[in-house]
Amino acid sequence: MLDTLPLGDKSIEVIVVENTSKEDEATLIEQRYPQIKVIRSKENLGFAGGNNLGIQAAKGKYIFFLNNDTILPQTSGLRYLINRLESSNKIGMVCPKIRFTWGKQTIQYAGYTPLSRITLRNKSIGFGEEDNGQYNIAHPTPYAHGAAMMVKKEVIEKVGMMPECYFLYYEELDWSMMIRRNGYEIWYEPTCTIFHKESQTTGQQSPLKTYYITRNRLLFAQRNITGIERFITYIYLIGIVTVKDILKYLNKGQVNMAKAVMKGIKDFIKL
Repeated sequence: MLDTLPLGDKSIEVIVVENTSKEDEATLIEQRYPQIKVIRSKENLGFAGGNNLGIQAAKGKYIFFLNNDTILPQTSGLRYLINRLESSNKIGMVCPKIRFTWGKQTIQYAGYTPLSRITLRNKSIGFGEEDNGQYNIAHPTPYAHGAAMMVKKEVIEKVGMMPECYFLYYEELDWSMMIRRNGYEIWYEPTCTIFHKESQTTGQQSPLKTYYITRNRLLFAQRNITGIERFITYIYLIGIVTVKDILKYLNKGQVNMAKAVMKGIKDFIKL
């Protein structure tokens, strides 16, 4: 991914956060790309914590968050994202079109539909579809995609940095809610496209991913839903969704996955 970035462009500051990787990747990056600012974290701060280290070090007017499992084929796309942000004072964040790297490179993200207030379910627009230009019109979207998103630094200064209480999953959804509550819009901008390898760190299905999704959707409800709706959401998530998940995993003999669901509920209650 670093080879695709315009490292010779002095108007662009490239920051890499090494969030306690197993190998000393920071040294390798510094040796190969001396113009890059590398930040080492002594402990794994999670998705939000690692990004927040980068935010604190960034000096630019706009900050572009890009996962390490993505490919940016055309750096000119960054200008399209900036143009979208500059088109209105109301726009605080923008995301590119995201496509998978494998197979027919189908669409992963062309914006999101709103989350249901009770079930907390929504859809990624265009997910799994071949890209035939059907989502080539920019539009507002309720939530950003954490794999690639650009934010005005002034928005971060007003709204605050990413919430670190999640550690993994739901951070960008919560941050999107924070940004929108402060009166800003989030946009999908298809003139920029990135390709995503998707969950290479945690795997498509793993106890780690299952644990955090179980815990964090409850945490998201606690932080973003109020009144009787929050109570109903708890009943739905704990009494229906998690019970269904546990029974499904036990029926398949995946005891470790069932335990991950139960631990997610238990740790949320501790919070």
